[in-house]
Amino acid sequence: MSSQQKVAIITGASQGIGEGLVKAYRDRDYKVVATARSVKEGSDPGVIAVAGDIAKPATAERVVGAALERFGRIDTLVNNAGVFVAKPFIDFTQEDYDQNFGVNVSGFFHITQRAARSMLQRGAGHIVNITTSLVNQPIAGVPAALASLTKGGLNAVTKELAIEFAKTGVRVNAVSPGIIKTPMHAPETHEAMSALHPVGHMGEIRDIVDAVIYLENASFVTGEILHVDGGQNAGRW
Repeated sequence: MSSQQKVAIITGASQGIGEGLVKAYRDRDYKVVATARSVKEGSDPGVIAVAGDIAKPATAERVVGAALERFGRIDTLVNNAGVFVAKPFIDFTQEDYDQNFGVNVSGFFHITQRAARSMLQRGAGHIVNITTSLVNQPIAGVPAALASLTKGGLNAVTKELAIEFAKTGVRVNAVSPGIIKTPMHAPETHEAMSALHPVGHMGEIRDIVDAVIYLENASFVTGEILHVDGGQNAGRW
C-alpha cells in the first residue's frame, strides 16, 4: 500500500504523554500506530493499536509491520515508552535492572532499527527519544542511577544517529523532561515534586507534546536534546 498521508509510531501510547502525542499527531492529520502493553483499539480508523511489550523484538516487528501494511510508510517514531525506578544504587535488584534495560534500551533499539530501515529506504523520517534531565543534572534526594544509565544512553545515541543519518534525510532528536504531571504521579506527591524544579511547579503533558511537535516541524534541527524541565538542566539550585 502507498499513501501520501504521513504516519507516526508512538510507543508508551496508552496514557499520559503517549496519549497526548497520539492526539497531537492525529490533529495534524497523521495516521498513527499506537503501542503499549495495555493499549486498546478505539473508534478512530486513523489509529492502529498494537498491544505488546516494547522490550521484545516481536512487538517491534508487529508495530512496524502494521504501519507499513496498513498505511504504507513511516515518517516519525516517538520513543516515549520508559520506566523510572528511584532507589539507592545498592538496593537495585536484578529485576529492576532487567526492566529498565528492557524497556528503556531494548525497547528503543528494536523498534528504532526497524523503523529507521524503512525511513532510510524512503530518504526521509524523524526519530524522537524521550529521555530525562536527571541524566545531566542529578538531584540530591532522588537516587536514579538506572535512569541515568539507560536514558543517558538514549542521549548519546541520539547524537550518534543524528550524525550517522545526517545526509540521508532522517533526523534524530530527543526531548529531556523534568517531572511531568501524568497519571503515574499521585496528586499527593505533586507538591514535593514541584519543589524539585527551579520554576517551582511540575510540567504538564502539553509541554512535552509541544516540544515534540516543535522538533517535528524543525527541519534544520537534528542531534538536539531539548530540555523541557522547568530549569533543572540550568544547574544546581
